[in-house]
Amino acid sequence: MAKSVMVAYVLWAMGGPLGLHHVYLGRDSHALLWMLTLGGFGFGWVREFIRIPAYVGEANQEAEKDRKTRPTRVLPPVSPVRFVGQVFVGIYFGTVALIGLNSLSLFYLIVLPLCVGAGVHLVSCIGQQTSDLRKTLTTCLITSPIFYGSSLSPLPISLAASVTAASHRRHRPPPPPGSSQKLGPRIYRLGLAWLAFSAPLGYCIFHNTTATLYYLSDCVAALLDMFWFLPWLRNVFEYILLMPYRLLCVITGGGYYEDAWRRMLEILLKDYTEKEKEALRVLSLEIEASLEDITRSYRELAKTWHPDHNPSKDAEAMFVKINEAYEILLRRHKPQKFK
Repeated sequence: MAKSVMVAYVLWAMGGPLGLHHVYLGRDSHALLWMLTLGGFGFGWVREFIRIPAYVGEANQEAEKDRKTRPTRVLPPVSPVRFVGQVFVGIYFGTVALIGLNSLSLFYLIVLPLCVGAGVHLVSCIGQQTSDLRKTLTTCLITSPIFYGSSLSPLPISLAASVTAASHRRHRPPPPPGSSQKLGPRIYRLGLAWLAFSAPLGYCIFHNTTATLYYLSDCVAALLDMFWFLPWLRNVFEYILLMPYRLLCVITGGGYYEDAWRRMLEILLKDYTEKEKEALRVLSLEIEASLEDITRSYRELAKTWHPDHNPSKDAEAMFVKINEAYEILLRRHKPQKFK
């Protein structure tokens, strides 16, 4: 069945960063790349607005089996865009490996170069071209010992692999007769590839939950701080950030409470200093405690440890400590971020 330009544009608009239009057009390598990079970090998705008619034309040619007449021995033209994409995706795959797999043995000698090579080869296989996977991976393995232990090693490895892939570029051979192009098996293979990429990164994120939360809070806070001069735009971004919580309430049937999401967002956007963490421990509070919780706990502890009511030797020191903890947390919560 011939592919429609209109359908491709609709899928591009609705799920372009996830590669839905490429799945529709049978460009599975391109779809996987878009799934892993959210549409080529957004830039590739925008660029495709003018490329979709050509993609549809290629897909319809394949459906008519015109590729069988293509001279596969003639090298495809060199594409600077493809080469740059190979370099950047190779670095991206290497960076993900540095985050999620750096605890593995022989990481810099085997794991990292194979990850970089996989990213470069994925870009090499986009469209009607491909490259020599074995030679690309061999180049990565040869280059990696030169930059052993360096956090910048994905860059030179990716450059070397991209040059090798470009040197051995060729047209993709036509599929064998009767080969399966059903949507189900294709989605299954794409899902497995996506899981193989995201599982190590997900494990690292959840294994280091605290560090990850602090990193995310810094990023989100920095993003919102960029719009301090436009409060309405900042409110729009806050609304977008809360959409997952609202959807969760709709799905689970739970109620939507203003104070609940404000608390959640405050936890996400604010990072506690060591003094503030110690103050929370002194007042026996959790990290999500509100100003009301802090005041209530302070009053109860102050009454318990007041020297006039507690004959203990440590009462005075503890009372001073409770007051200092309350002042620290009060300073933090007084300039309320959400009004």
